[in-house]
Amino acid sequence: MSYLDLDNGKTEKTVFELNVLLSDYHVYYQKLRNFHWNIFGKNFFDLHEKFEELYNDAKLKVDEIAERILTLRHQPVSNLSKYLEISNLKESSSDKTDIEMIEILLKDHGTILKQMRKVVKTAEAGDDEGTIDLIGAYIRELEKTSWMLDAWRMKTSEGVKKSSLS
Repeated sequence: MSYLDLDNGKTEKTVFELNVLLSDYHVYYQKLRNFHWNIFGKNFFDLHEKFEELYNDAKLKVDEIAERILTLRHQPVSNLSKYLEISNLKESSSDKTDIEMIEILLKDHGTILKQMRKVVKTAEAGDDEGTIDLIGAYIRELEKTSWMLDAWRMKTSEGVKKSSLS
């Protein structure tokens, strides 16, 4: 690993956490495809399009995470059975309402964000700025997506908390 000047022992710990995140993203990606195919009702057009946008984004992240693992000179997990074994997420059935789908995704976002923070913490211990930078951007993006999905499910009257400066 001399070309990156990283401690291999510390890098192995980061790679383990990246492989868990990679598995999480694979399960999340398939769940989004499931919801995209199986959304019905008055919110069909909005959510059908949103789920497609989200799974296309997840597909890019799957590739980038795998490539980061390869950059660290390790092999990414690449079997569906292994993804299901080590992922923090579980598959979802197709018979969900629009609100249930959003609630499931928001719960998954919390789980993925927790795993991302684990990756960052492990990468910090290994002085791995490249991984920290990559995952830090993912955290920011997923937090924003979560806020938007949460706003979608809120009643207009719920709004947001007023600051003391308002």
